[in-house]
Amino acid sequence: MGILNVTPDSFSDGGAFIALESARTQALKMVRDGAAIIDVGGESTRPGASAVSLDQELQRVIPVIEAIRQESDVQLSVDTSKADIMRAAVAAGADLINDVCALQGAGALQAAADTGATVSLMHMQGEPRTMQQQPDYQDVVEDVLGFLSARIEVSEHAGIDRSKIWIDPGFGFGKTLDQNFNLVQSLEVFRQHGCPILIGLSRKRSIQAMGRDVLAGSVAGALAAVARGANMVRVHDVEATVSALRVWQAINCAKETTQDA
Repeated sequence: MGILNVTPDSFSDGGAFIALESARTQALKMVRDGAAIIDVGGESTRPGASAVSLDQELQRVIPVIEAIRQESDVQLSVDTSKADIMRAAVAAGADLINDVCALQGAGALQAAADTGATVSLMHMQGEPRTMQQQPDYQDVVEDVLGFLSARIEVSEHAGIDRSKIWIDPGFGFGKTLDQNFNLVQSLEVFRQHGCPILIGLSRKRSIQAMGRDVLAGSVAGALAAVARGANMVRVHDVEATVSALRVWQAINCAKETTQDA
């Protein structure tokens, strides 16, 4: 999943793709680089981020989705927690709703159900403005697992089929460095729900804390996540991540072939 932030204040690439043409060009480049999904977001969810009005988010997101859809049949995701954005984005051509609030916002659950789109339910402790101030868990893996279990159940009751539900443990969203890496280490536990697992480690603070080469750290994190059960990784650097995954998969397949022989 290639990240396309059409925002002025995202933590890594804020302002880089806010113009429609630059956003379209970047999306098509990520498709050429191997992205299966382009995730379009019009409101930053970095720690301390300010809220964005509905009209402003609509103006940022919808033209970009329409422009990409005119030129590509790539799967499109909208990164939003607002019900009206969800409806408008799916009408414009989005296939997936990626909600960091797990459809807890006003009207979001019904909007997602009404669209018939696939949804990704993410765990976040608190809200973007305050989530990193004092993350607190009894057991981060069990707490996140319990939250996602409850949101899956609520989503199903609202009419969203389980086959259209993805889950995301929310790396970097209201967690300490140790809690983030604990979640990745324990990612296989989340497979018990039978839902595809999405995770985003790309360029985040916990990755940056490991060393100066954030690209290498992000790719290493993506490989570790896939090795532990992630079905989709959300990344800024599509080409590097796809190349690393292809090599990793080729080595695994070669090992399996040797063992079978």
